Amino acid sequence: MTVTQDFTWRDRLKESFSHLKAIVTHETVLYVLKRLLQGMLTLFLASVMIFFVMQFNPGNPADRLLYENPNVSEDVIRQYIDQFALDQPWFIQHWRWFWNVLSQFNFGYSFVYSVSVQYLIVQRMAATLLLSIPSIIITWAIALPLGIVGAVQQNQLTDRVLRVLSYLGQGFPSFITCLVLLFVAQITSPLFPVGGMTSINHADLPPLGKVVDIGWHMILPTIALSITSFAGLQRLTRGSLLDVLRQEYIQTARAKGLPENRVIYVHALRNAINPLVTILGFEFASLLSGSFIAEFFFSWPGLGSLILEAVMGQDVHLAVGGLMMGATMLILGNLLADLLLRAVDPRIRLENLQ
Repeated sequence: MTVTQDFTWRDRLKESFSHLKAIVTHETVLYVLKRLLQGMLTLFLASVMIFFVMQFNPGNPADRLLYENPNVSEDVIRQYIDQFALDQPWFIQHWRWFWNVLSQFNFGYSFVYSVSVQYLIVQRMAATLLLSIPSIIITWAIALPLGIVGAVQQNQLTDRVLRVLSYLGQGFPSFITCLVLLFVAQITSPLFPVGGMTSINHADLPPLGKVVDIGWHMILPTIALSITSFAGLQRLTRGSLLDVLRQEYIQTARAKGLPENRVIYVHALRNAINPLVTILGFEFASLLSGSFIAEFFFSWPGLGSLILEAVMGQDVHLAVGGLMMGATMLILGNLLADLLLRAVDPRIRLENLQ
């Protein structure tokens, strides 16, 4: 290797290290790493709290096994207890569970379903996302334009009608909305199917028919999820845009003769979007909790209903795994909201977002 080649190789290596250092020390990367480390600590503390609270349930999974199968032998019960340390204090059980998560990425075993917890979570999480994501898309596609219309036509008939609808939407609890939709399904039967996410003959349908079948079962629970979220988002959009339209620079833009559409959609909406971006991050965080009631009323096999069954059935590992997934979505949702705020408004400093 010649001297020139040696210097070229060193220069390239130095340049690569410089690029890597710039990436690692970038404000966004450092902020994400910091929030992820904080999130890991939060998840650990949440798991400790969940294990502690679950100990207040009477009995243990071994008692449930004996209740469901009175003929089970004492050797099987003893093996069950030894395998999962059910005769140990709750903090010993938690430590064994936590060590399995760190060393094997094993979230435990479902005592009720007799399968691994991660398998159930992945399976049910897909069903929850299938219900929640379309609901978010529909909510934003309807609420944003109506909020803008309400702000532009403030105190006019259209705005008053929209405000009444938003008050009604927010005034009804989610379970009341679900009950009303179940009543609608009953009086229009068999137009809207309820109960589960597929029909009895789902396995015999062609691929396109299976997609249509699932989509048809999604209609009512998706509407139930969208109504309350729509009302709050529509009011927030209207209020945020009204605050911006009162600013002096908006009056200046109008005085310069700019078209009204340009004033609203280019100047005003860009500055009114920050609170909406925050809400979008929280919407992601509430995918699990928001879908819980709809899953319960419409028998949708999602993660929310699974956690309820786990808590009621004293299925400790499954309850902890499901609730940890909810906490993870909350952490990621908050982080997503901060990053989106930084993307739409470069004036915002990430270190100020706590």
